Amino acid sequence: MGSTLIEKIIKNNTGIDAKAGDIVTVNVDRVMIHDIFIPFVAEKFEEMGFKKLWDPDKVVLIYDHLVPASQVDDTRHFRIGDEFAAKYGMKHVHHSDGICHQLMTEAGYVKPGNVVFGTDSHTTTYGSVGAFSSGIGYTEMASILGTGKLWIKVPETIRVNINGKLPENVTSKDIILTLIGDLGADGATYKSLEFAGDTVENMSVASRMTISNMAIEAGAKCGLFSPDEKTAEYCNVTLDDTMKNLYGDEDASYCRVINYNAEDFVPVMACPSQVDKIRPVSEIKEIPIDQVFIGSCTNGRLEDLHNAAAVLKGKKVAPFVKLIVTPASRKIYREAIADGTLSILSEAGAMITHPGCGLCCGRAGGILTDGERVVATNNRNFLGRMGTSKVEIYLASPITAAKCALAGKITD
Repeated sequence: MGSTLIEKIIKNNTGIDAKAGDIVTVNVDRVMIHDIFIPFVAEKFEEMGFKKLWDPDKVVLIYDHLVPASQVDDTRHFRIGDEFAAKYGMKHVHHSDGICHQLMTEAGYVKPGNVVFGTDSHTTTYGSVGAFSSGIGYTEMASILGTGKLWIKVPETIRVNINGKLPENVTSKDIILTLIGDLGADGATYKSLEFAGDTVENMSVASRMTISNMAIEAGAKCGLFSPDEKTAEYCNVTLDDTMKNLYGDEDASYCRVINYNAEDFVPVMACPSQVDKIRPVSEIKEIPIDQVFIGSCTNGRLEDLHNAAAVLKGKKVAPFVKLIVTPASRKIYREAIADGTLSILSEAGAMITHPGCGLCCGRAGGILTDGERVVATNNRNFLGRMGTSKVEIYLASPITAAKCALAGKITD
């Protein structure tokens, strides 16, 4: 019997031919800690009695959720993080370079076949380049910092095959939202989502990142894509035989197989306040909105900004709508300046913010109040996520979001 993609990654890492349900201890290739959790990780690490990091070069600390500080206590996180990094010789510290999940692949920290953990649920993003990556708590992170290892149960795999050509104005965001709606918010709990098919093969790495990022919204442990030449170029690696073998075998044991025809996808939204409450945009249009947000670790990449700019070029957003655009990293920000994208967005009426998590996690940069409604390209629309519990959040692709900004209402 063949192996699933997650089983192959774990076998390469451990040397054990483990199958779904087996308990194994993996050797961690890289970890990511962000500013919200660093005080708790640092405290737990020293409480456990560790005197040094297992490998300072494999630890990445990224300030993104609280940058720039919007509350007085935020600076405590920065101080503790900097002190911890200096004390234990950490070299990879990013103070204002962008969102953690963008930086981990963009800066070359994650490679195909790696095993990576982070103190954030959307660490699943790195599955886009063929890495097993998942979010963990600060106690588990502290133990990895001291040992370089973590035990896991090998996940079962749901295989998702997508074939055909996507219709115009349909993106990978519409694909993952549709899948989440079909599975439910807990339909893939502790499972690996493995994506395949010619639609997937034709996707950019950026589009794959959007899907892997939101795999967790169906409860998945990871969302995996087989590495290819696009992956190699993005990660600046040459695919070796081990990397080339990172694909799910046809005769592997899958707990479920889901098949989609790309032509059947339509623009969709996740409606308030559940990420699996999916509706075609055509069924909910005409609902007035107050704000549009384009950005986050889900859809703040250059491809996403290009898609929005193509809709907004030469036009103006509705006069009563606030359009906020947040590039996912400083590199993307500079690229969008250089090619004129930010100029197009700004001329259309967008407010361009620094790279970071601010609005997505409801910290700063455009939070809303009772009775307001926002169309956003991020990954969660829970009550209170982007302001008060009486804010309505609709999740959509950058194309759909930009069209809504022009219309001042939900529109297809």
